[in-house]
Amino acid sequence: MIQATKVKKKFNDGGIQISPMAINMICDDFNRKIHRMIERCKDGNVKRLTDKTYHISIGVFRELIK
Repeated sequence: MIQATKVKKKFNDGGIQISPMAINMICDDFNRKIHRMIERCKDGNVKRLTDKTYHISIGVFRELIK
């Protein structure tokens, strides 16, 4: 879902070497987070994710961010 080459470039731009296994772990972590966001949208009956409903996908209640 994310581009491994872009991840590697960001780390390299920061002066950090990154192994292929670390890149894979980052990609797996990102995919798990996206899956959790999708599940929260389903649980919250969100049919279209927008800036107004984003808080639902990350698990933050509207009252907490006012």
